[in-house]
Amino acid sequence: MIEFAGLQQQYDEIADQIEQAIRKVLKGGWFILGRELEKFEQEFSSYIGTKFGIGVNSGSDALLLAVQALGIGDDDEVLTVSHTFISTVDSIIRNGARPVFVDIDPNTFCIDTTQIEKNITKKTRAIIPVHLYGNPADMTTIMEIAEKHNLHVIEDASQAHGAKYKEKRVGSIGNIGCFSFYPAKNLGAYGDGGMVVTDNNELAEKIRQLRNYGQNEKNVHDFVGVNSRLDEIQAAVLRVKLRYLDKWNERRREIAGQYNELLRGLPVVTPIEKEFAEHVYHLYVIRCGKRDKLQQHLLQNNIHTQIHYPVPAHKQKAYRDLGFDVRPAVTERICTEILSLPMHPWLSEADVKTIVDAITSAL
Repeated sequence: MIEFAGLQQQYDEIADQIEQAIRKVLKGGWFILGRELEKFEQEFSSYIGTKFGIGVNSGSDALLLAVQALGIGDDDEVLTVSHTFISTVDSIIRNGARPVFVDIDPNTFCIDTTQIEKNITKKTRAIIPVHLYGNPADMTTIMEIAEKHNLHVIEDASQAHGAKYKEKRVGSIGNIGCFSFYPAKNLGAYGDGGMVVTDNNELAEKIRQLRNYGQNEKNVHDFVGVNSRLDEIQAAVLRVKLRYLDKWNERRREIAGQYNELLRGLPVVTPIEKEFAEHVYHLYVIRCGKRDKLQQHLLQNNIHTQIHYPVPAHKQKAYRDLGFDVRPAVTERICTEILSLPMHPWLSEADVKTIVDAITSAL
């Protein structure tokens, strides 16, 4: 079986360092809001290129708290995409605001910047672009539109650790950047985890309090918060993995290049990397008119694939009562065509050739 994410191979490469980091925390006896988290927040925010990093318990909470910290709520609107993991949209709805779905660019699968302004109303407060699959959205255009209309920008960089937009790492360009450390991400914990990054001291302090019951000091609660803290063990694990992130991302890019070369001429559409972007290929997603047949054929050949994401957010049962009257044409079309091929730094050239040979035989 050619595995999809390669988590066992990753552990095998760094097992000694991971186990040593975990033992250090266990022997220290301090598990919440300690030195490992503080150091990781500093190291990760420095890596991204922001002044502040606030560790939280998931990428979902990173987005949720970012929206809340900006004061976005009832009767507000936030522009985002429907082709994304559900957390992006949940963060808006759970704060009482309404998502407004903008269609995506058919090449990058990121928000179509030509469609943004026509969706802005007097209620619009923010834009949440998603750097989907590790591919940066067109942040220059997004920031220009946001400045023109006095809107906040929250970057959903949950799938794009280390990706660059014009030499700046994504997450450092908008008002706030949000990351997930779900185990399968390019930088993943051994459990859930997330991070909010920003250059704004006031926002950083607000999110720091929100993640810890709204308190700035023990037993003094300035407002209603939640329990959303990245724990010491996960922070220690992530500190080890952060040292390997650039190496692993470069290997992902090499594998993507091999896929692109071998798939040339086949009836599939391969990922597009714009001139402004450095894609980090959290996922390598192709489009194929015979997607379901292809996926079944690959499984029969012991090749594990996935679909990210088969049902767009505006069609989800959970949101049916909200009455979304939208039909983003590109989003709805690609959901029937996309297929995520195995992608992780431990794929060999022989693995990629085996996958492409199986695709060739199916099509």
